[in-house]
Amino acid sequence: MNKQSFSTNKPQVGIVMGSDSDLEVMAEAAKILDELGVTSETLILSTHRAPRETAKYAQNAKTRGIKVIIAGAGGAAALPGSIASLTSVPVIGVPVKTKSLEGLDSLLSIVQMPPGVPVATVGISGAKNAGILAGQIIGVSDPKISKRIIEYKEKIKKEVLAKNLKVKNIGWEKYLKEGK
Repeated sequence: MNKQSFSTNKPQVGIVMGSDSDLEVMAEAAKILDELGVTSETLILSTHRAPRETAKYAQNAKTRGIKVIIAGAGGAAALPGSIASLTSVPVIGVPVKTKSLEGLDSLLSIVQMPPGVPVATVGISGAKNAGILAGQIIGVSDPKISKRIIEYKEKIKKEVLAKNLKVKNIGWEKYLKEGK
């Protein structure tokens, strides 16, 4: 259901990144939103290289029906905070792992927002969790999405318990040799 901005399906979540080099990480948010049945759009914008377009997107998000924005960025990671400063829509920041500082710079840039400009922040390259969190936010007022979140969590619980049973039955050494 990850529909681009030209789609007729109205997106509920905007997935925004500062560079196409972030797309592999941010695609994880789109995948989980698809699984949850949450419509989204994916954009490459830059608060530094395309500031007017980025500001316009942030300022118009709510009137377009966007309920949550997931913004991923590496390095200085200004995009999530920049967007959050221009909209009342909740923003989830995804610090993207960088070569120079392994994403710690991105994490600290996103998580240290000044009072009044909150950005919910997930772990480094944690776009999947950002997608789940966006689904949970939307699920507060959408019973269908809430049900899908509950079903997803039940599914991952069953996966963990199946792995637990397997390691109990065959032992950790054989489990590692066989692969997960």
